[in-house]
Amino acid sequence: MEFDALLIEPRRAKMEAEGLWPGKTLLDYFDACRAEKPDATAVVSIVVGTGARRDLTYSEIDHLAWRAAVGLRRLGLGKDDVLASQLPNGWEFVVLYIACRRLGIVFNPVMPIFREHELRFMLRHGEAKAFAIPRVFRGFDHEAMAETLKPELPDLSNLIVVGGAGPNGFEALLLDPAFDAEVSGIRQISARDRGDANDVCQLIYTSGTTGEPKGVMHTANTMYSNLVPYAARLGLGASDVVLMASPMAHQTGFMYGLLMPVMLKARMVLLDSWDKALAAKVIAQDGVTFTMASTPFLMDLTNAVEELGTNSSTLRIFLCAGTAIPGALVERARRVLGTKIVSAWGMTENGAVTLVSPSDPDERSVNTDGFVLPGMEIQIRAADGTVLPAGQEGALYVRGCSNFGGYLKRPQWNATDAEGWFDTGDIARIDDAGYIRICGRTKDVIIRGAENLPVVEIEAVLYKHPDIQQVAIVAYPDERLGERACAFVVPKQGKTFSFEEMVRFLDSQHLAKQYYPERLEVCDQLPSTASGKIQKFALRTMLREAYEKSRA
Repeated sequence: MEFDALLIEPRRAKMEAEGLWPGKTLLDYFDACRAEKPDATAVVSIVVGTGARRDLTYSEIDHLAWRAAVGLRRLGLGKDDVLASQLPNGWEFVVLYIACRRLGIVFNPVMPIFREHELRFMLRHGEAKAFAIPRVFRGFDHEAMAETLKPELPDLSNLIVVGGAGPNGFEALLLDPAFDAEVSGIRQISARDRGDANDVCQLIYTSGTTGEPKGVMHTANTMYSNLVPYAARLGLGASDVVLMASPMAHQTGFMYGLLMPVMLKARMVLLDSWDKALAAKVIAQDGVTFTMASTPFLMDLTNAVEELGTNSSTLRIFLCAGTAIPGALVERARRVLGTKIVSAWGMTENGAVTLVSPSDPDERSVNTDGFVLPGMEIQIRAADGTVLPAGQEGALYVRGCSNFGGYLKRPQWNATDAEGWFDTGDIARIDDAGYIRICGRTKDVIIRGAENLPVVEIEAVLYKHPDIQQVAIVAYPDERLGERACAFVVPKQGKTFSFEEMVRFLDSQHLAKQYYPERLEVCDQLPSTASGKIQKFALRTMLREAYEKSRA
């Protein structure tokens, strides 16, 4: 595979000269952990469905990863080959990634929720030579699906099945004890092929809020240049215990649940899926100090701790990203969990770019998405490219150390200008203190009769309603005004919601009447990615198709 990471070299000298690219890979950090604390617990891996738990030390992970590297080499994989992994969070994911890096294999995590349609495109586009899957996960037969897909993917030579009992099983292919005799030879190959911090090491596809997956290329430098200042702002270190239930096939889980704990010499606690009651118990049992997830996870955890009465006193920080955090939730979570709620904004293409400081007042996490991390810059631009002053909404551009290397085989989509500014596709504003507020996606903007509606602010008001669990406001076509606003609402369990109640509540909140949605759709659930981001494009498509059908 030829990786056209065109956005790396133009900024390499500047990033290295300014000390923004650490020049270290996962293997550098992991080897330091193994040397310093070989018998310390590195990974706690919990299977939610069965409660099965496995604790592994740095030394044990090291041994398994060398054995797995032998297995991968025996399968014919080597430097710059792509291995796709649909594994859920667990020790196998960690071992497999370390083994891949030891051979210079590029790791392509794909979400466990993806099925034939998404996987057919991603594995073909990424030219994956091996595909690691669970045999069955959450009741779905991944092995059968992969076997069906395999004949359609000419590059795919091997399936590696966690939980598989046959010759393609994870244990049989990668963890045969007989492989230990070949580790010395693999160490020599690793010294040659593991690569450096500027090699593409991760290929990850965008999560699908726009409906168009793109293969994002990252290097160790682009990811760790984010993780170093991120951990510093949050005050995280070797004594921390990081809980990760967000999928490690998503950048949240991958960077902040796997790469960051190894960098910190900390412990990672992995849940293969989300279970609020189990998460509450694990926090108490393992002394979890930090976690990162979207707003629904925070809501669930707060409910669970309140219902079960578990001890969450060790949990210093819950970092919430992906959507605005309702003020009422922050207040309740602070009271119930005793935890600092920190807001942030970022993308698959650049990791977390802005985040609130733990020393900031809670209002900052409710009303902003934080301020920029060292090594990154942001601009708010008007449609004509003019940089806007504080307080004005415009297109959000980002430049700096953690920006990605480009989209695989699609450089025309890189959305990065000659000066290195990346068009995020988000609409935002910045205040006088440098804190940003995401106001929506460029495609999420609703222009009703030439007036832009402040979608995020309207959603934030509706989130205050005691009967609303989730809300998303999107545009639908209108012959006279061009667009109108529709509110999709998921009521809390046992509650109802009506258009009349929405209008009454917005009246009570003194919102300008021209901002009121003209339509309400009450749903059991909203389409979303596995990380909790609402897929507004799906809602817009539904409304547009209904409109077109009515005019046919």
